Amino acid sequence: MSLVTSLTYVLPHRLLSSMARRLAYSRSPRVKQWLIDTVAARFGVDLDEAEQPDPTAYPSFNAFFTRALRAGARVPDPDPAALLMPADGRISQCGRIGHEALDRGRIFQAKGQSFTAAELLGSEADAEPFVGGLFATVYLSPRDYHRVHMPWTGTLRETVHVPGRLFSVGTAAVAKVPRLFARNERLVCHFDTDFGPMASVMVGALLVSGVETVWGGEEIPHYGKAITRKDYRGKGIVLERFAEMARFNYGSTVIVLLPPGVAELNPELGAECPVRLGQALARLKKSG
Repeated sequence: MSLVTSLTYVLPHRLLSSMARRLAYSRSPRVKQWLIDTVAARFGVDLDEAEQPDPTAYPSFNAFFTRALRAGARVPDPDPAALLMPADGRISQCGRIGHEALDRGRIFQAKGQSFTAAELLGSEADAEPFVGGLFATVYLSPRDYHRVHMPWTGTLRETVHVPGRLFSVGTAAVAKVPRLFARNERLVCHFDTDFGPMASVMVGALLVSGVETVWGGEEIPHYGKAITRKDYRGKGIVLERFAEMARFNYGSTVIVLLPPGVAELNPELGAECPVRLGQALARLKKSG
């Protein structure tokens, strides 16, 4: 295990994230510009794709980090049966959620590492519709566009804020930290679609200072010790395929869960594969 990964076991995660949050929202011209210039250079951020390409025009580092893309920078796959990639980044893992007795509900994390859908979602009942279905774990690096979009049109049913740790979600940590995505703080977003349930899980990480949704604003922080559910049934919150859903205030991971029998993953996808918002994540199976 690397030194950095080992240190994440003992580092004061929430204190570090709170400090990062203060820096991210600072409107000090010197502080925010130093952060923007450092990250842009270190990670090769392509500002030509941004709605605002001038790095000095952003009032804070967070405004830069959650920047919008210019019109047409990403387009949805033209196949009407394609479920869309929710974000820029790279595939950490994707595949089938276990359905046999020995691996029922298990989601592959890395060689020798896995976790269950129930652990991820915070509930056996919430996990049951996804047993034998599909998952895709997408890692967003600091260089990526940090808004997460809808793979398919859905009506928001419920969100579940699951408190937890804030381990790094980089490759080294994913390979070594057991059940990492089911241990980190996360926001589970449940949607009802015309093919059944769909879940998008926004997983926090070390130095992530927040998760925001388009319907509720800031959801993380507001750290807590208990699982918090918000019921949106009957509120009529419908998000269209490819519409923005949420955003990270620093690099992290989104996991999409689909029920069994409704779709097939894009065969071109695999571990460490670079991906872009709007490309085909999966395709609905033809009925009949």
